[in-house]
Amino acid sequence: MVVTLGTDDLVLCSGTIARHAPFRERLQAASAAGYAAVSLWGRDYQAARDEGYSDADLVALLDDHGLAVAELDPVWWWTPGAAAFSIAPEFDPIDVFRFGEADLFRIAELFGARSLNAAEVLGGDWSVEDAAEAFAGLCDRAAGHGLLVHLEWLAWSRISDLATALEVVTLADRPNGGLNVDTWHCARTGTTAADLMTVPGHRVLAIQVDDGPELAEGNLIEATLHSRLVPGEGAFDLLGYLASLHSIGADAPIGVEVFSDELHALGPMEAARRAADATRALLADLQNRERVGE
Repeated sequence: MVVTLGTDDLVLCSGTIARHAPFRERLQAASAAGYAAVSLWGRDYQAARDEGYSDADLVALLDDHGLAVAELDPVWWWTPGAAAFSIAPEFDPIDVFRFGEADLFRIAELFGARSLNAAEVLGGDWSVEDAAEAFAGLCDRAAGHGLLVHLEWLAWSRISDLATALEVVTLADRPNGGLNVDTWHCARTGTTAADLMTVPGHRVLAIQVDDGPELAEGNLIEATLHSRLVPGEGAFDLLGYLASLHSIGADAPIGVEVFSDELHALGPMEAARRAADATRALLADLQNRERVGE
C-alpha cells in the first residue's frame, strides 16, 4: 500500500546519514530518533542488496522499524534528451546515473513509496514549455505506479529558482505533480518567505529543511553535498519559510536533509538524533510564534 505522510511526519533524508552507512543502521537511527519515514537513493537500495539482503528482507526491515519510504531520489532523466545520457561509473562519483526510470519505479513499488524527487542536472537548450511537457510525461508515468512527483529547483541548474520550477509544474498541470521546497536552495537562490506565499499550497508536495551561513559559499555544489548545517545552526530564514508554507496550506511531510561531513562523522544514530531534535525545536518555535500572534 502506498504510504500517506503529512506535516506531522518527519522524514530522515538519505543525505543526512553518511553514504556508506549499512542499511540496517540507517533504519535503526531513523526509528530511534522518531522519524516516520526515510528517503532513499537508488544507491542505498543497491548497497543494501550488495550487503546480502533480498527485496523481501528489506521490506521486512522497514516494517520491523515502523518506517515508510517517503521518496526515491533523484529523478534525473526526465528533461528533454536526458534519457539518452549515459556515463561510465568512474565518472559518476555520487553514483546517480546508473539508476534510471525503470529502476526507481521498481524500487518505489517494492517499498510502497510516496513520491519521486525530480531535478534538472544535465542542462540543455530546451524551453520552459519543453520542460513542462517532459514533466507532465514523467507525472503520467509515475501515476501508473501510484507515485507523486515533486520538482526541486537547484541553484546551478536550468531550473534554478522557484519561479521557473513553479512555471514548469503549473504548465504541466498534473494532479500528482508539484514542488519540493528545500530551504538550502531557497536561501541560495534568493527565495524569500514572501515568495513562497505566491505558491498554491496544494502544489507543495515535499519540504526539506537544512541550514547554512548567511553568505553563499564559493562552490555551491561542493557546499550542498558536504557542509550544510543542522536547522537552527545557520542564518537561513527557516521560521519565515515554514510560516509561509503553513499559511498557504502546504500539507507535505518535512524531510531533514543535512549533507554534512561533520554530521556524518558522528555516526548514523547521533546524526539522525541531532537533525531530528533541531527540526522539532524549530517546529516548536514556529508553533509558539504563531500562537503568540493569534
